[in-house]
Amino acid sequence: MRGRVLLVIAGGIAAYKSLELVRLLRRADYGVTAVLTEAGARFVTPLSVQALTEEPVVSNLWSLDDESRMGHIELSRSAGLVVVAPATADIMAKLAAGLAPDLASTVLLATDKPVLMAPAMNVRMWLHPATQANVATLAGRGVRFVGPDEGVMACHEVGPGRLAEPPAILAAIDACFAESNALAGRHVLVTAGPTHEKVDAVRFIGNRSSGRQGFAIAEALRARGARVTLVSGPVSLAGPPGVTVHRVETAEQMYAACLAALPADAAVCAAAVADWRARDPSGRKLKKGDGPPSLELVPTVDILAALAAPGPHRPRLVVGFAAETDDLLAHAAAKRVAKGCDWILANDVRAESGIMGGPSNTVHVIDAAGIDHWPMMPKGQVAARLADRIADHLADARQ
Repeated sequence: MRGRVLLVIAGGIAAYKSLELVRLLRRADYGVTAVLTEAGARFVTPLSVQALTEEPVVSNLWSLDDESRMGHIELSRSAGLVVVAPATADIMAKLAAGLAPDLASTVLLATDKPVLMAPAMNVRMWLHPATQANVATLAGRGVRFVGPDEGVMACHEVGPGRLAEPPAILAAIDACFAESNALAGRHVLVTAGPTHEKVDAVRFIGNRSSGRQGFAIAEALRARGARVTLVSGPVSLAGPPGVTVHRVETAEQMYAACLAALPADAAVCAAAVADWRARDPSGRKLKKGDGPPSLELVPTVDILAALAAPGPHRPRLVVGFAAETDDLLAHAAAKRVAKGCDWILANDVRAESGIMGGPSNTVHVIDAAGIDHWPMMPKGQVAARLADRIADHLADARQ
């Protein structure tokens, strides 16, 4: 068997094409488990779906029989890929908002596997700003899309909104499975978030990094089959499923955790590590009445340079980030050379850019060959694109 697909069939006239998709998947040697929504069952019958999948169809979150055979949590994680075809405006809105009122939406919210959606709806529904905002939100979280196609709808309107044809959905599924194994057998170290360097018992030197980009990178690498160790400074984010997370506070602690995680095939240093720390932090709270304290600052450990230094445990690929407010490309290029890393991702973190702590990012990938300019995109998409580039690089190095 090439892999197992969990197919969510939502309610829409295009649901009839899901039967052809199941037939193609079985012919391509995929195992298929189907989740049929209540609305979907108005267009295709459970018996038809079961006959083609050769497996029981599940549909009811509150069914004792379904839950005893395969609970919704296990169901959400038993396959290598979750496919929603057709993906209606309703089911996309539920996932974008984090709602789980039925089995299909609960499965989507609980899964730790890649999700591929094939939208199908009336052209006006597809073009509605709410739907487009939901698509952007889901894409930013790493959900993949195939279609919709343009053409004549069942309602006789013309435009985008038709379900992609089953062979095209199958090709997208093939690509997802190939991608999900691209980093199999690899270990990647990722750092994320800020560090907090103690000044006294309650104060610290830090920055506004949210950790979102580093966490998204860790999740994207894991989705491609890598074993990922994520070393994170103080952030409020939950660890990505399947990723080993080490929570630290200071640069020294982050460095120690990174060394403990070696060897690794690649290291992505996305953390915004504080450059300085107080030489002698106070063990008590400094009092305002004592006047402004005099702090002697000393450099923190340079984690990126240390990981990129030649030696037996140097990762094959070391990637750094350059957060700059002026002369972005020049400073980032100089940093790549000074640190000895292979790639630098330069981004503009001026307050007006909204990047530090925000949902989107604009990066420029600098390596020995030149600069690759990426457009503004959600941080999840930046992570996916970087993970693909890392996978290609390591594959070329293996040959």
